Amino acid sequence: MKSRFQGMRALATGVAAGAMTAFLGGAALAEDLVGQPTPGAIDLQPGVTPLRHDAIFFHNMILMPIITAITLFVAALLIWCIVRYNKRANPVPARWSHNTVVEVVWTLVPVLILVFISIFSFKLLFAYHDMPKPYMTVKATGYQWYWGYELPDQKIPEFVSNILPEDQAKAKGVPYRLAATEPLVVPVNKVVRVLVTGADVIHAFAVPSFGIITDAVPGRVNETWFKVEKVGTYYGQCRELCGVDHAFMPIEVRVVTQPEFDAWVASKGGGKPAPTPTTLSAAATPAGAPNAAAAGQPAAATAPENPAAPAAASTAKPAAPAATTTQPAPQAPAAH
Repeated sequence: MKSRFQGMRALATGVAAGAMTAFLGGAALAEDLVGQPTPGAIDLQPGVTPLRHDAIFFHNMILMPIITAITLFVAALLIWCIVRYNKRANPVPARWSHNTVVEVVWTLVPVLILVFISIFSFKLLFAYHDMPKPYMTVKATGYQWYWGYELPDQKIPEFVSNILPEDQAKAKGVPYRLAATEPLVVPVNKVVRVLVTGADVIHAFAVPSFGIITDAVPGRVNETWFKVEKVGTYYGQCRELCGVDHAFMPIEVRVVTQPEFDAWVASKGGGKPAPTPTTLSAAATPAGAPNAAAAGQPAAATAPENPAAPAAASTAKPAAPAATTTQPAPQAPAAH
């Protein structure tokens, strides 16, 4: 009986070693692509943002070892019980039914494991919500079944991003169902705030290489952020089942240098980021006119309402400004 148990233990050890070898060998053979899925790969997509690096560390260095240890421990217990306490090996069963030490252990150990995991989990969750000061804001609106992007800081109105047709994708050598007709362009090493909403049903804005996924809910604006460390093209998709063409809502983000981004903004008819309310108030006050304090009105109260209006001492009705600092609510285009 002892030799049989040792033989099964050796077999289990061999199976575990073989599985680990296959796991590491498969990971080594598949060279991961950056920004898109890798055929045959079994690992997470490589990250290009601090959030993604932290999420990969949490998964690979915290969760996977704990899950693997628990799985192997439970499997070993099952094998031991099957071999040691079957009817043939143990024809007369024991008559006890409780063990206080064992019951305390199997209650406290899972609690301690969860507390240990929560330390890293809460730290990562806090990082996702602790957005640094953003360089720019992107409003991403999900439609059935395409995306609309607006860059209010650069004064770029909403433009539509559809799936790139299959023949064009093959001609350009880009992945079909991931490449888009109008990619979102952002500068490298800049904090980008993304305001996500939906126009019809619930969608989800997700880019795996950035480590972000945010629901696009009609009537609600959710917020996320990223800071890409490398220039390149990164793909994502809608991650919420949103209808018959859910699989045809790609997200393509092109990360470029600052001069290239400025050139792209100019090609879209945009401009420099909008000035702050303080700058607008100072620019709106003509030379020699009384300041806001002399007029009896605080500057902060008048600047946001009509930055282009003259000082409050003027009696004439101010003309409507040629352009405002905020864009009207985007509407879904009639055709795309």
